[in-house]
Amino acid sequence: MFMTIGRIFDLSVQSYPNQEALVEPAKGIRWTYKQWEEQVNKTANAFLANGVTKGDCVSAFLYNSSEFATAYFACAKIGAIFNPINFRLKEREVSYILQDASPKVVLFEQAVAATVETLAEKFTSISFWCIDGETPAFATSYHEHIAKAIDQPIFITVEESDYCSIMYTSGTTGHPKGVLHRHREMAEHSLICTYYLKYSRDTVGLVTAPLYHCGELHAGILPRVHVGAKNVILHQFETKQVLNTIQEEGITTFFAAPTMWNMLLQEDITRYKLDTMKIGIYGGAAMAPSLVKECKERLHIDLVQIYGMTEMGPVVSFLVEEDQLTKAGSAGKACFNHEIRIVKPNEEGVSEPDDVLAPYEVGEIIMRGPCMMAAYHNRAEATTKATYKGWYHSGDLGYMDRDGYLFVADRVDDMVISGGVNIYPREIEDFLHSHEDVLDVAVLGEPDKLWGERVVAVVVKKNPNLTAEELDAYCKGTNGIADYKRPRQYIFMEELPRNASGKLQKFVLRQMFTTTVK
Repeated sequence: MFMTIGRIFDLSVQSYPNQEALVEPAKGIRWTYKQWEEQVNKTANAFLANGVTKGDCVSAFLYNSSEFATAYFACAKIGAIFNPINFRLKEREVSYILQDASPKVVLFEQAVAATVETLAEKFTSISFWCIDGETPAFATSYHEHIAKAIDQPIFITVEESDYCSIMYTSGTTGHPKGVLHRHREMAEHSLICTYYLKYSRDTVGLVTAPLYHCGELHAGILPRVHVGAKNVILHQFETKQVLNTIQEEGITTFFAAPTMWNMLLQEDITRYKLDTMKIGIYGGAAMAPSLVKECKERLHIDLVQIYGMTEMGPVVSFLVEEDQLTKAGSAGKACFNHEIRIVKPNEEGVSEPDDVLAPYEVGEIIMRGPCMMAAYHNRAEATTKATYKGWYHSGDLGYMDRDGYLFVADRVDDMVISGGVNIYPREIEDFLHSHEDVLDVAVLGEPDKLWGERVVAVVVKKNPNLTAEELDAYCKGTNGIADYKRPRQYIFMEELPRNASGKLQKFVLRQMFTTTVK
């Protein structure tokens, strides 16, 4: 039974019973590890009493909450498979996940109750548990189930080879795929994150990015539990609340996508006492060099970037503090026990792992290591293709420099080909980010009769007076970019669509503007 997520939790309870473990300020919750154990055991026993057995699935259609974190460890103790669901999904999307994962229980909250009510009519065999407010007629109360449950240790044998979670990818094309991970993969992943992110018993981690995403769940809350640290949970990201919580709880570290760090810096941070902050973690996208400098100069923190994907746990590489400026724009180096290669893309099939490219040549990023997924749920063909010859084929484009640092260029589908020349939107986005009046930017390819495609930039303004003419002049300037890379059109928006990990959802932008955009 060694090592499992439930065992990790039990060992921290044994070692740090009186250490504060879980804090949710909005609910007045301040649990020590021993007190949290009581809640985890009662939740586990409540699941068992309601027919959840080892190998069954429990879904959480929730924002961040103590109930979410508690259910995660309760499932681990009884060998149930935990399935977090993106709270932004609509009824049709959630319906597909419930059909595919077949959970016995779904936890939800009032914020998504209207969606769940429709689902409850369709999935009559599922038990829906509401965690807050007045329980709707179609559901039962989570807290009533917990109140009735016995507070006794769990004696169910869970093996490290058993599945612990099923997490669905964003599904930019077709249906999302359910990524299955085993306990041993997540135990290894937890240790790796503990080392690179410098977690210790004295760490006070803020949970503000969505817990349904593995970046927060597997690289944040789990490894911090592993070392007996404290986790402070906010319902969701809101800049002033984050800054207040850092000050009031003495937060030392947290994960946020680059766009979230950028949003924090738009506030008057001099009004807050933020000196407990030591390490800022970011991921989902590389941070523009100008934003790296601003974070370090104004927040006085060390930065660590994490790069990966759900299929890898998610983290496969880290860009550590000492490399933030010298290797700005890089995703860092492969972490312990992992390998990353850049190989020649195979347009007609799967890339060959041994077809390795020279430094600075752009190709597909493939990787392997002990944290790689077990499989896609119910998708044998997709699993075989994605894990061809033991390597996970990411679909990301990138290159290695001569020092072995990974640089992510773009997704294969996002590359712009103009006049037969490959253009990588990421390079243009980083350049436009350096303009003082640009808050956020996405670069797309649009069909062009003469050149094949032309470059289009979608921009979020920091200064409302910013014009397309000013940006075009900036690109043409002495320190600008090559003319063939220069955007031929600028579209201004209030905000850009991003998923939970901060990744730009360019397919949404294409759908919004025109069916002719690539």
